[in-house]
Amino acid sequence: MSEDPLKSLSDMVSDAHASIQAAHEHINPVVEVRRGMRNSGIPADVITIDCLRTRRRITLILHDEQPGVLLYQFITIEEEVGDNFQGIALGDVSVKKLCEWMVEYFG
Repeated sequence: MSEDPLKSLSDMVSDAHASIQAAHEHINPVVEVRRGMRNSGIPADVITIDCLRTRRRITLILHDEQPGVLLYQFITIEEEVGDNFQGIALGDVSVKKLCEWMVEYFG
């Protein structure tokens, strides 16, 4: 990926968000790019996707020390991010995959 991985991921999340809103009104995800980790000295960018109706969250992390890998976690909005992240190659992440995660976890 030659462009900024955060921008690529943000674009995919935005496209997935639009698809979900069009096809699954009851899910209505809320997406946020968070700078807290980087601001506190951890070299990582975070995107959260929340479903307020189910109080569930998908946390996506791009960590500078693991280039080319998207770390992700399915938790509730009330939970703190834990250590039990799964990883997927960034090249395997797609709008379709993000939509599937949202429908399966939030639906």
